[in-house]
Amino acid sequence: MKKFVLTAAAILSATCLSAQSWQSLKKEALNAGGDFTSSPTTVLLDSTAVSFNDLGSGIFVIRRVVMVNSDKGAMETRVIKYDYDPLTAFAEFGEITIYRNDGSVEMLDLSSSCDYPAPAKGVYWGARQIMCEIGRLSKGDIIDYTINKRGFTYALLLNPQTEDEERFIPPMRGHFYDIVPFWVDAPTVKKVYQTSLPAEKNLQYKFYQGECKINDEKQDDRRVCTFEVNMAKPIVKEPNMVDMWDVAPKLILTSTKEWKEKSLWFNKVNEDYGSFAEYEPAMKKVKSLLKGVKDDMRKIEILTHWVADNIRYSGISMGKGEGYTLHNTKMNFDDRCGVCKDKASMLISMLRMAGFEAYPAMTMAGSRIEDLPADHFNHCVAVVRRPDGSLMPLDPTWVPFMRELWSSAEQQQNYLPGVPEGSDLLQTPVSAPENHYLKLTSNASINENGTLIGTLVIQAEGQSDAVVRRPWTTGWQNMLNYNLETELMKISPKAKLVSVNSKNSKDYQTGPIEITMKFEIPDYAVVSDGVIIYKPMIMSDIYNNVKSFLTLKMVDNRKFGFKDRCSRLVELNETLTLPKGFAMTNGQLDEKYDGKAASCKVKISSQNETISISNVIRMEKRVYEAEDWTDVKNSIECYNKANDYLTFEKK
Repeated sequence: MKKFVLTAAAILSATCLSAQSWQSLKKEALNAGGDFTSSPTTVLLDSTAVSFNDLGSGIFVIRRVVMVNSDKGAMETRVIKYDYDPLTAFAEFGEITIYRNDGSVEMLDLSSSCDYPAPAKGVYWGARQIMCEIGRLSKGDIIDYTINKRGFTYALLLNPQTEDEERFIPPMRGHFYDIVPFWVDAPTVKKVYQTSLPAEKNLQYKFYQGECKINDEKQDDRRVCTFEVNMAKPIVKEPNMVDMWDVAPKLILTSTKEWKEKSLWFNKVNEDYGSFAEYEPAMKKVKSLLKGVKDDMRKIEILTHWVADNIRYSGISMGKGEGYTLHNTKMNFDDRCGVCKDKASMLISMLRMAGFEAYPAMTMAGSRIEDLPADHFNHCVAVVRRPDGSLMPLDPTWVPFMRELWSSAEQQQNYLPGVPEGSDLLQTPVSAPENHYLKLTSNASINENGTLIGTLVIQAEGQSDAVVRRPWTTGWQNMLNYNLETELMKISPKAKLVSVNSKNSKDYQTGPIEITMKFEIPDYAVVSDGVIIYKPMIMSDIYNNVKSFLTLKMVDNRKFGFKDRCSRLVELNETLTLPKGFAMTNGQLDEKYDGKAASCKVKISSQNETISISNVIRMEKRVYEAEDWTDVKNSIECYNKANDYLTFEKK
């Protein structure tokens, strides 16, 4: 594609930013000292100027001026990369200038820059990346470069056009939006975003989680808005923290008045295209699956699970419909593959053929969607109308071989249904810990040589069920006992699986899984001179991949919210029979912590030669506020108190 020519308005925006002298910005950085000179690099200027036209297409001028402070910084900046989606945009380098520390100036020859397919995993829709090698840099060098881009802001639900000019127009024709991260990875002296648009266009904007200087003015027939932040420093990240979009400074702009407008448009796009039209082979499958089924909820479950388990996730480009316009029933049913929107579309079609009222919905997996109706979506799901008129979200992408219809790894997540009456932004509720229980019950005895012999019963539901069930759903069946024994060996490398029985393991829809293992573990306890030293077996690493709360780093305090995999109830119970004449001499425990966000109750007691251990912890949410950390931390600490060694002595 030939180099594009900037419009007069875009040139005005670009010139406004380019007039900033980096020499004065460098002086500000040096005067500030501290992080601004000790970090590998300092960004003197990070600016974006964008001019939108009546159709919602934009011309962007991106400029960055970076100062190298160390050898590490030289290595980090020796190559410039920029990602773009050719379905909706075109990008190229404008100019790259290196101001050497010795006073010389070098203009790079851009003929050696590259434009190539971007690295991809899971979704292969042709994203591209431009790259230019800067070469050897030294401390004190400054790189000043611009990137020219045309199109609209990237989203994972896109609608490609066939003509070159048409592909730069956003799917919701005449509307535009942008979501601009204002957080920085390196100390930044000045960060600026400027937009120019027709004065008669509606524009809403809001700066979240921080402050910025805003200048909003009319220039002839254009409205020009400039947003500026000075002397910005990187946010010190915390382990397990929520997404940066949820805590860091960001700017959202949109010309869409309200979410209902977007919802109505999304509904119309797919109804007009015929995404959910009946297809006879698919209708036959629906009738076959639902034969003899009378209960409506059971019908929804059957269809959701069939789509989840039988439409393979494969993100390849399949022509028209690679975006908001979902692929039709025939393509999805015949191909049996696609991404989230294809699986959602297939489910909607099958639900409609079964007599239900179902629609697509957009959501954002991983972070929050704000109140302004900008397109912060990366995932497509389905909704079905309940008898009371409410909408029930369904996600066949995230629930293959799982007993849920909406994965609780997505609880507390915003979504926007595309329904004919229009909808506001909705949110999935918290899923109670009881919906995701893990119960481990051990009944064992230990002999005088330290061998532990007994039975372990594993029961699980919801998200916990999906993990425990995995050897039956994703593993080789001839490796089943090996996989279970490998799990048992997390207790001890000497553990032996004597026998195993399972309930509901092969058909996850019949009920929660239950596994009974008989085991023998030689030398599990340390034995010496009439003393047995024993660590509660129930507190071992077995099924720790379900106890995701144990991966939360035990910091003293948190400034930001944090995430766990899912709400969870874990119940551990162990009954241990000692050799005759032995009694517990330490380890009696009876403690609890009651909190709103998490709670725990642990008890270790003995009666004659029988030891009883009970440990119950409740994790109430998936996404927590920073103030929830006290409850979570105290509950985990209480849980871990059952992890000490117990001593038994012969009387």
